[in-house]
Amino acid sequence: MLGLKLPTDPRWVNIVEKDIDEILTDHAYCEQKAAATAISLIVSFPEYTELVQEMISLVREEMGHFKMVHDRILDRGKILGRDRKDEYVIELLKFFPKGGSRTTQLVHRLLYAALIEARSCERFRLLSEELKDKDLAEFYHKLMISEANHYTMFLKFARQYGDRNEVNKKWEDLLVYEADIMKKLGNKSSIHG
Repeated sequence: MLGLKLPTDPRWVNIVEKDIDEILTDHAYCEQKAAATAISLIVSFPEYTELVQEMISLVREEMGHFKMVHDRILDRGKILGRDRKDEYVIELLKFFPKGGSRTTQLVHRLLYAALIEARSCERFRLLSEELKDKDLAEFYHKLMISEANHYTMFLKFARQYGDRNEVNKKWEDLLVYEADIMKKLGNKSSIHG
């Protein structure tokens, strides 16, 4: 369903289980960055009313997820660690050339967001199925459903605002590029890397 060209090796969950606190911190910042992305889309493209309306809802939802993850960190007797660079996103954002029309820029940003959500969804599915901590597994199952909805929403908007055939080609090319990133980064104790 997600179209990812390289599935995450299920053994990634073993890496996660050795450092749950680190993953929870990384996850919390991923939720915060997703909210920031939605705000940035509102600021950059206010003339797209339907997109703005959806992004308003997304900001609320992502910050709600941030609070849920932060609460889990506190429940574990920990505090939110410091943010760190997301090597996955840094590499991903190198794919499309800078510039172009406003529509092209919007489509590229929507495709990046769709792919990040798709990979998050896939990782959350693995966590929901493989974590030994059943409470945390159920938590990730619920979040997986949200991420799938976000992925399809961003992809729908990209196809709506851009030429559908061109957007589909860019999406396929981006998926191939992302698979190469995952070959290098797919085994780290972070949500995407």
